[in-house]
Order: sequence, then structure tokens, then C-alpha cells
Amino acid sequence: MVRRTKEEALETRKQILEAAEAAFYDRGMARTTLADIAALAGVTRGAIYWHFSNKADLVQALLDSMTEPLDELARASEDEHEPDPLGCVKQLLVKLFRQLALDPKTRRINEILFHKCEFTDEMCDLRRQRKAVSDECNDRIELSLRNAVNREQLPADLDTRLAALSLHAYIDGHIGLWLLLPESQPLERNAERLVEAMLDMLRLSPALRKGAA
Repeated sequence: MVRRTKEEALETRKQILEAAEAAFYDRGMARTTLADIAALAGVTRGAIYWHFSNKADLVQALLDSMTEPLDELARASEDEHEPDPLGCVKQLLVKLFRQLALDPKTRRINEILFHKCEFTDEMCDLRRQRKAVSDECNDRIELSLRNAVNREQLPADLDTRLAALSLHAYIDGHIGLWLLLPESQPLERNAERLVEAMLDMLRLSPALRKGAA
């Protein structure tokens, strides 16, 4: 009985997330209420609050479900014992771009985040969460780049903090632009070239060296 109850709770959580994804995609975050999501999911608002403390928490759960498949590569590139951290970074980013282009769920959730997310007063918790996630992402990228420097895959004088910020901005910029103009390029085919272009910048740009004016 306990197991069945747990399975039912997980199924309810899944229904809520699927309903939230559909509602946010159709209406945007600001115009979607928890009552809208409850009605679409066929549950009560109380059921939503059982699983999520507020709308921001629900949105973060959607985003977390999208990044889970990439965690293994991320962890590998951050491991100081990984012999090819830069190769892991490349695989991770190529997979990220291709997943965005080919997986409808990933595309919808990114569309919500990049173009249907309004940081209103109601969503201030989400803004704080997104800032914390971005800060953590910058730290993880920098750790990967430092490992690549230690493996002599990147220049010894690379400014890893500036490089991490640049890489993060490059990724977000390409995602946001492609979601607006998907016809501008075949992202799944160009994924490897786009990633190599960024890695070339890390390897070769004098402006990303420590002490550069």
C-alpha cells in the first residue's frame, strides 16, 4: 500500500509538471496561475503545494528535468582525474545543442525559460534561483577549464573566470537566438562547428589571457 501511494504521488508530480510545461508554453509564466495548472493536470491546488512550494519551485523542477541527461558529462569534465576534460566539455556542449534541436520537450522548456519567463514580483524567487544556478554554472565551467589547463589542453595563462563567463554567454546567446530564428541554421548539423569555434577562442584569443589589457 505504501509503495502504491508513493507511485501515485510520483505520477501526480509528473502530471503537474507536464501540465505546467504546457500552460507556461501557451500563456507564459506571468499569465499562468497554479489554478490553471491544477485544472489542466486534473488535480487540486493542494496537490500542487504538496509537491512544490510555489510557482518558482515548479519552474525550477522543469528546468532540472531538462539538465539531468547531461550531468554525467558535466561531472566527468570537473573531475581532476579525467584525462580529457576539454573533450568532455566539447561532448557536453554538442549534445546540449543537438538535444535542443531534436528533442521537442527540451526545446519547449528552453522556449519558456528564454522567451516566456517574466520576472515579475510574483516570480522574484525564480529570479533568485536562476541567479544562483547561473553562478553555480559559471563555477562548474571554470573548474572544467582549469582541469583542461592542468592537462595542457588550454593555455597555461588562460583567464579561466573570464573564459567561463564568455563560454556561458556564447551558449546562452546561441540558444536564445536559435529559438527565435530556428530557420537561420540547422543547429543539429552545426553543433560541432559552433562548439569548436568557441574552443578555438579559448585556445587562441589573446584577450582571454591573464593580464590582457
